Amino acid sequence: QVQLVESGGGLVQAGGSLRLSCAASGGTFSTYAMGWFRQAPGKEREFVGRINWSGTTTYYADSVKGRFTVSRDNAKNTLYLQMNSLEPEDTAVYYCAAKRGPSSIRSAEYGAWGQGTQVTVSS
Repeated sequence: QVQLVESGGGLVQAGGSLRLSCAASGGTFSTYAMGWFRQAPGKEREFVGRINWSGTTTYYADSVKGRFTVSRDNAKNTLYLQMNSLEPEDTAVYYCAAKRGPSSIRSAEYGAWGQGTQVTVSS
């Protein structure tokens, strides 16, 4: 099973940018579809974006479409989430996740998860 470690979170002002990374090990990264999810205090975990194994297909939640970009570098076993025009509502712990087969917006379909990285956007 692949192991995942997120990094790149932090504190940023509204309108700013951050890039999260998710380093994979212990498995063949290029065979996994990947997803980004987030969980704000007192709220359920929600889907942010997903990418297929080759990086040719992405899909985003409406709340982040046009501001966030998911990408991957299979040679480096790394998934990315570029976040631009950040808003206070984007404050959450961000998780990357891996699954076999097609990518999905459903968190229950993902078998491997990172520990999460905190993103805080100040107004």
